[in-house]
Amino acid sequence: MAVDKEELKKKLVEYATKKAAFKSKMYIKDLYAAEPDASPREVKNAANELVREGKLEFFSSGSTVMYGVPGFGKTLEGAFEEEKK
Repeated sequence: MAVDKEELKKKLVEYATKKAAFKSKMYIKDLYAAEPDASPREVKNAANELVREGKLEFFSSGSTVMYGVPGFGKTLEGAFEEEKK
């Protein structure tokens, strides 16, 4: 069953923002809980659109890609700055 993409994006941002207080970075599978009726592909496509819009951000450790809300937790650049010190 297809869900409305704009509504899904809104739910993803709300869910990620609420979770960011406890967990600043989330796996894509964590975002599936935002809308149980959406397929994993729909969630991933919506999350990637939100990254392009600047409402979510990617965080990659090299082997894993995580999503986060900008301004919460470490940024990708900040993590590398700490490694240099």
